[in-house]
Amino acid sequence: MQATSDLLQGTLDLLILKTLVTEPMHGWGIARRIQQVSRDALEIGQGSLYPALHRLEYKGWIQSEWGESENNRRAKYYSLTKSGKKQLVAELEDWDRLTTAISLVLKGV
Repeated sequence: MQATSDLLQGTLDLLILKTLVTEPMHGWGIARRIQQVSRDALEIGQGSLYPALHRLEYKGWIQSEWGESENNRRAKYYSLTKSGKKQLVAELEDWDRLTTAISLVLKGV
C-alpha cells in the first residue's frame, strides 16, 4: 500500500475534503474511506492524517464536534464548512490542470 509520504504535497488535503463532502466522519473513518475508495492503494497513517485535519480546521475549511462513534466511543467528527466546499472546487480544478500537464509531459506532447 502507498503511504501518504508518497503523495504530492497538498493531495492529502484534497482527499480529505472530497471524503467529507458526503457526510461528517471521524478521523479513522476518513482514513478507512480513502483506503476503501482507492481499493487499498492508499493508506493514510495517523501521523499524516491528524496534522492535516488540524491544518484544515485552522484554515476554516473543516469544523469538528465531539460525538459517539459506531462502537459507542467518544470521537471527533469533521465536516466541511462553506469555505471548505469552495476550496474543494478550487482544489479539484487545480488537480485537473496538474494531472493534464503531467500527462502531456509523460506522453511527450
